Amino acid sequence: MGSVDTLAVAAPPPAALDVVRRPGLMLPALSLCWRELVRFLRQRHRIVGALGTPIVFWLLLGLGMGHSFKGIGVPGGEDYLKFFFPGTILMILLFTAIFSTISIIEDRREGFLQSVLVAPVSRMSIVLGKVLGGAVLAFGQGLIFLALAPLVGLHLTLPGFFAACAMMFIISFALTGLGFCIAWRMSSTQGFHAIMNLFLMPLWFLSGALFAPQTAWAGLKWIMRINPLSYGLAGLQRAVYWADLPHGSALPGWGAILSVSLVFAAAMFWLCGVVASGRVSADLL
Repeated sequence: MGSVDTLAVAAPPPAALDVVRRPGLMLPALSLCWRELVRFLRQRHRIVGALGTPIVFWLLLGLGMGHSFKGIGVPGGEDYLKFFFPGTILMILLFTAIFSTISIIEDRREGFLQSVLVAPVSRMSIVLGKVLGGAVLAFGQGLIFLALAPLVGLHLTLPGFFAACAMMFIISFALTGLGFCIAWRMSSTQGFHAIMNLFLMPLWFLSGALFAPQTAWAGLKWIMRINPLSYGLAGLQRAVYWADLPHGSALPGWGAILSVSLVFAAAMFWLCGVVASGRVSADLL
C-alpha cells in the first residue's frame, strides 16, 4: 500500500500531463516545416521543375520578344530580358509555393495527414508548418534566380537586395497559403493541376509580369489593379531596379505595395485556418 501511495503522490497533476500532451504552436509547425524541406531536397526532379521551367520561359520569351518589345516608360523597358526578370521571380515563387502544397494531397493518401490531425496539436500548428515550409522553399528558389541578375546587366544595391528578399518571402507565404486552401479540399493531383491552370496562371499573367499595365486593354487594367500579385510584382520591380527606377514611375508606392501584400498574406493564412478547421469530403476517401 505504501508503494501505491508513493506512486500516487509522485504522479504529476492533470495540468502537467496536459502540458506534456499539448506542445506549443511553434514546435509542431517547425517539425512539419523541416519535413517539407527534407522531402523537397530528396526529390531532385521537383527542384529542376520548379526552377528550370521559369528559366526556360524567361530565356525563350526574353530572346524571342526582345526586338519587338517597346518599353513605354516601364522599368527595364529597354530590354525584355530585364523587364521580364522580376516576373520570372514571381513565376518561380508561384510554381514552388503552389506545387509544394501538393504534398497535402499525397499526405492524405498515405495516411500521414490523418495521423497528424488526430495528434494533440492545434490545427494552426499544422497550417503554419505546411505554409512556412512551402514559403521557405519558394523563397530559396527565388533567391537562387535573383543571384543571376548581373548576367542581364541588373546590378542590385544592398537596399534593393534586402527589399527583394522581404517581398519574395511575403509573396511566397501568401501563395503557399493560397495553394493550401485549394489543396486541402482536393483528393486528386489532377484536379489540383486543373484548378492551377484555370485560376492561378491567369493570376500571374494579369500581374504585369508579361506586359506592362500601360499597354493593356482598359478592362484588363482594372483587373490588374485589384490583383494582389500586381503589387507583389511592383515590389520586386522597385527592389530590382532600385537604382535605375525612372523618376515619376507608374509603379505603386511602397506603402500600397506592403499594405496589399501583407493583407493578402494574412488573409490567406487566416483562410487556411478556417479551411483546415472543418471536415472536407476528401477526408472520407
